[in-house]
Amino acid sequence: MEELAQWMKDAKNTVVFTGAGMSTESGLPDFRSSDRGLWEKFNPDELANVNAVTKNTEEFTSFYQYRLSEITKYKPHQGHAILGKWEKDGVIHSIITQNVDGFHHDAGNKNVHELHGSFRTFHCHTCEKQHPSQLFLDGDATCHHCGGVIRPGIVLFGESLPQDTFAAAEVDSTEADLFIVLGSSLSVTPANMFPIIAKDHGAKLVIINRDDTPYNYLADKVIQDIPIQQALITLDQHMQMK
Repeated sequence: MEELAQWMKDAKNTVVFTGAGMSTESGLPDFRSSDRGLWEKFNPDELANVNAVTKNTEEFTSFYQYRLSEITKYKPHQGHAILGKWEKDGVIHSIITQNVDGFHHDAGNKNVHELHGSFRTFHCHTCEKQHPSQLFLDGDATCHHCGGVIRPGIVLFGESLPQDTFAAAEVDSTEADLFIVLGSSLSVTPANMFPIIAKDHGAKLVIINRDDTPYNYLADKVIQDIPIQQALITLDQHMQMK
């Protein structure tokens, strides 16, 4: 940790990449977990498809009301707060995330590239008019403007990825001299291309993840024996040492 803290102090442009492991340490469950009973009531693979918005509206709405209600039960952990502080202090430049819970924004980060969208926003699938998330959670899932279906601002299967977001993340990865992965298996494409881009452009690559990833062999440092939150707390302590 001391060496990584020194790398962070020396770096001019540190980019952080976060995956599901960052959020599960807040207690937020993986909605795909088969032991949660969600599979008995819903088929997430079907309801995460864009066709479900209009062809299976009732179950689609129920499923995402459930997911939103789960997210609202949890809050960012101390590691999120540290990342928010680091951005404010200029220690890190930006965050690229696969997560859709919005916890990085809640913790104070501003420069966040949400590759798969976010539950922070809801909109009409037809006219794209914004809709308050609380109204959706309360059961109001019909657009008052055009009568369309209200849906979360996440990327569904069958939809195009947010090209502006990916382009901005690519620029940040290219310009990074230190790239830190937190809690991602790096198995989902094309999101997993960013560590490669950073490494190809000369950045040091650090992977903090419980399990092995396909890119461990490329990393300058791999940390697997400590939870992400604790790793960030320890790093922050080292960063404050003179």
